[in-house]
This record gives sequence, structure tokens and C-alpha cells, in this order.
Amino acid sequence: MAGKGFTFKQFEINHEACAMKVGTDGVLLGAWCACSSARRIADIGTGTGLIALMCAQRNAHAEIDAIDIDHSAVECARENVTRSAWSGRIRVIESAVQDYTCEERYDLIVSNPPYFSETLQSPDPSRAVARHNCSLPHRDLIDAAKRLLTTEGRLALILPADEARRFAMQAVAAGLHLRRRCDVATKPGAQPKRTMSEWSLTNGEAEIELLTLSADDGQRSEQYRRLTEEFYLH
Repeated sequence: MAGKGFTFKQFEINHEACAMKVGTDGVLLGAWCACSSARRIADIGTGTGLIALMCAQRNAHAEIDAIDIDHSAVECARENVTRSAWSGRIRVIESAVQDYTCEERYDLIVSNPPYFSETLQSPDPSRAVARHNCSLPHRDLIDAAKRLLTTEGRLALILPADEARRFAMQAVAAGLHLRRRCDVATKPGAQPKRTMSEWSLTNGEAEIELLTLSADDGQRSEQYRRLTEEFYLH
């Protein structure tokens, strides 16, 4: 799918018409989140449907709802899901999460949310929705987790490190508990640029880890390779 998207081992993503393209953040979260035992999963701000498809590949039984407010993203995700082997288990839903309700709560909510909260917005409305948290403020994502998760359910997300610290303060204040955190650095010795985290309504010991993407020789680190080996072709 050269020029139009990205080919993974078991599925393809056409992102030509989607404001936000396939990137490392989505792949990292889709590979890292604890989805293997979840019965119901929601991907909030699904974009191309990438993380929903990764969760479907990792969990052969989960029912997955891929939700996005942007019509172009929804159409893109539907196309990608329809072409996949898991179209019978993934529903693509056009909705703002603030208005979204479900009959049965989720065991896992995943989100690669917009994160530019203080920068000049793009004149392209779709790109602004995808990149700026005006459409999905942290507080609204936290409220959605409290409303839509089961008692033992988890909210998993990836954010730039600074934004992740701001999110954490709001999450703790709202009664969520950190259960897993993975700080992501580009190379050995570098400060983390991204943070993946999982939050729960119930308290428990938090697991903290560091992921380094590149080894000293500049090649993909063994840790990164193991995490993503079921998805990347090379």
C-alpha cells in the first residue's frame, strides 16, 4: 500500500484520507496495552482504526468499539476494519465521547488522544481535532473512563511526557489509580519523550518500566523489537 498507508504483518492501514497518519505512538500503545484478557474494548479517538485492529489481533475473542468524532476518520477506520480479518468483532462508531453511552461497560479503554493544548490550532478542522485536545480535554477522557469502565477495567493511553504529568494530576484528583506506566525514550540515556500509562478505578501496586526505542548503534532496540514483532514486517 505504498503512498497510501502502512502494511503490517496481519493487516493494512490506508490513512490517505485521515488527518493523523500511522505513527510510532499508536503502534506502541497497541502493542503495550493489557488487552489480552479483555472481553470488551473501546478505542476512543480511533483515527485510522490502528489500535482497535492491533487489539483484535492480540485478543481473538474481544468485542471492540472504535469511536471517533471526525467523520473522515470514521470512514477511514471503517475501510480499514472492513478489509481486515476481524471486521465481525470491531464496530466503528461516529460519536463524541462526551455523548457516548454503552449498554455494557468496557474492560479496557485505549486512547491515543490529541495532546497539543497550548499551541496554535491548524486551519484544517480535521487535523485540529486530531492534534488538539479541544475536542477531547483530559477531564472528559477521565470522566468517560469512570462512566464506561467496569470496576476492574483499565484506561490505557499514550501522551508526551509533559502532557502525561498534567494528565496524571487530573486523573489522581478524579479518583483514578495508576496501575502501569512505561516511559519511552528515543535512545539510551535520553529523557523520556512519551509516557504510556494504565489507570483503574481500583487501587493497586503500579508497575513502572522504561522502554528505549534505539540501541547504542542506532538500530531498533531489542526491547522495542520484541514489543512490536507481531506487527512490523521488518
